Amino acid sequence: MKLLTYLYGGKENVGVLSKDGTGVFPFAGFGLPYEDMNSFIRDAGMDRLSEIQRALDSKEDGAVPFQDIQVLAPIPVPAQDIICLGVNFLAHAEESARYKKETFERDQAAVYFSKRVDRAVPNGGLIDGHFDIVDSLDYEAELAVVIGRDARDVPEKDVFSYVLGYTVMNDVSARNIQTRHKQWYFGKSLDGFTPMGPWIVTEGEFTRPPVLSIQSRVNGEIRQNSTTGLFITSIESAVSELSRGMTLKAGTILSMGTPAGVGMGFCPPRFLKSGDVVECEVEKIGTLRNTVQ
Repeated sequence: MKLLTYLYGGKENVGVLSKDGTGVFPFAGFGLPYEDMNSFIRDAGMDRLSEIQRALDSKEDGAVPFQDIQVLAPIPVPAQDIICLGVNFLAHAEESARYKKETFERDQAAVYFSKRVDRAVPNGGLIDGHFDIVDSLDYEAELAVVIGRDARDVPEKDVFSYVLGYTVMNDVSARNIQTRHKQWYFGKSLDGFTPMGPWIVTEGEFTRPPVLSIQSRVNGEIRQNSTTGLFITSIESAVSELSRGMTLKAGTILSMGTPAGVGMGFCPPRFLKSGDVVECEVEKIGTLRNTVQ
């Protein structure tokens, strides 16, 4: 199933895409009184998915025509900072170290950092380049994991029973700010730096673990082309490790890192400029397309 947040008649709502993709069934039509994705995930999400799937299989009317809605980011305002994995592909770790003139340590532990989100940018939305303070705007196509129930002390073998689903994220980055501060929070967290979407595809649609192609394109040119099968730290390992020391609340978003081919990895670097169109695509989920302003 594809869960999405959308505007219809000037009102934000949440629902599920019809099986043929031509309409959206509001959650209210399934007896679920939720108007935002955070509330749905927190109060109902994992426990109602089977019920929604059964109803969707038999539902024939009540859908809002897809052409009449505006799709928003699936979780427009995350309840907490997004947890990100840094340098989680070997080739990207090497290009990152080369750009920063650092020594790459092949056996280092997982790198976790957080990304603040004022409001996530939807598919089709604009990326604010902040070019008054940014001279090295970069893109990072990533698979994002949405946690569906509070997770604490979760063994690796049980991790996927805590995953609601997956979406696509572009971890937009200001390399000059990221590098200057020796720490990634500020350079990753400027307003408009979190395109996400177009929807959440529920975990039951995938094999465990999901091995999916992941790409980015800039103005139609392929820049990144890899697979989630090359994660250094797996979804199971990351969720299990993080949950040993803290509770991952329902609705937590964990972004799994980006493959090689980002702008800073080229010689010379190929950073984004105003007017560039960036597409991030993950197999079986969809394409997230945004223009830099």
